[in-house]
Amino acid sequence: MLRAVRDPAIGRLWAALALSALADQSFTVVLSWVAVGAFGAAAGYLAVLQGAIAMAVVMGLGHLADRVAPLRLMGVTLLLRAAALGAVVAAWMWAGQPVGWVLVLAVVVLAAGMALFRPALQGALPGLAREPTLLAPANALLDTTDRIARLLGPGLLGLVAGLVPLAAVVGLEMAAFVAAAVVVAGLARRFPVAPALAEREGMTTAVARGFAAVRRHRLLFLLLIMTAPMNGAWYAAMFLGTPLIIEAAGLRAGGGSGLAAFGLVFATYGGANLAATLVVGNLGQPRRPGVVILLGYVVLGAGIVGMGMAALLLPPDWLLPGLIAGAALSGAGAPMMDVPTATLRQTVLARADIPAAVRAFMVVNQLGLLGVLAVAPMLFERVGPALGVALCGGVITLQGVWTLARGRGRG
Repeated sequence: MLRAVRDPAIGRLWAALALSALADQSFTVVLSWVAVGAFGAAAGYLAVLQGAIAMAVVMGLGHLADRVAPLRLMGVTLLLRAAALGAVVAAWMWAGQPVGWVLVLAVVVLAAGMALFRPALQGALPGLAREPTLLAPANALLDTTDRIARLLGPGLLGLVAGLVPLAAVVGLEMAAFVAAAVVVAGLARRFPVAPALAEREGMTTAVARGFAAVRRHRLLFLLLIMTAPMNGAWYAAMFLGTPLIIEAAGLRAGGGSGLAAFGLVFATYGGANLAATLVVGNLGQPRRPGVVILLGYVVLGAGIVGMGMAALLLPPDWLLPGLIAGAALSGAGAPMMDVPTATLRQTVLARADIPAAVRAFMVVNQLGLLGVLAVAPMLFERVGPALGVALCGGVITLQGVWTLARGRGRG
């Protein structure tokens, strides 16, 4: 990973993505907390909207995005996301409180931007890496941007939640997106990476091409199928169930706010993410990536089960430490899944098919998000957030255990 960060193009890209990821993760926590406070369990439907928009953009605009230079497209999406946060700040300051329809607009723009950004990033990286052996450490390095953001973003937010107005925090997040866009624009000029496709392609053809490319590789296709329930269950547990647990228990941390407690739990998840990414990234691509990925499912899910069981069984004084311990275990599993999967796509697929394959994963991810979050508010209201979180973690764990036991993760 040190080799990757010393590479001029990859190092600068990592710096830009670290800024944007910090803004993204911090705003996600702010949005989750504000929405849960306003709507309770029904806040999960905002994530349903986010998933629907992302899926619509992936399917409707992906064929056009492949004809744009990936770094240029990334810069444009960063500016759009900055504009969305600017609208949130302006409306918040004008009304004195978060404005519902502006928050919805921000969710729409952020989801659309991310739907275009992630495939472009995956398509740009093979063109930026000077040699194939840099791909695995470069993927791990760039993956640390989200991990670091999950550690620093919620943690810093928890520290300043009682000291700085949240509208000002969102303004800083907007500035981070703008700074990242400037860096990416400079990279686009100095290190031009050609678009994935030169010719026109219809929307249906582009969507089908991504699924067809993944279908030809046994392990990638298995992971594509498994990602839907995993992503939906993870999001429901972390961004809906956990805030509900903290709010119901009246947990407080830092400056005496529930948001600070939520930030602390999520920062712990991010810290474990980062530590595991450093290990996975420096080991390179494993000889049997499928086994490592499925073990990641088991670890990720077991940690979430632990968070739910902590809320069910531990006394109030031990609840926050229990949530933190479960989040730490869960966070260690995610890089075991993400880094080998990204490197696998970039090494077994043709370069022109990489963005399309990433979009196929995003479509399935969003379908899982939509399916799980459409029922998660009702589930949490029926069985309670603690048992609901434990059930979400159980779904993820059983996926990994069952697939490993049947020997389907070889590859």
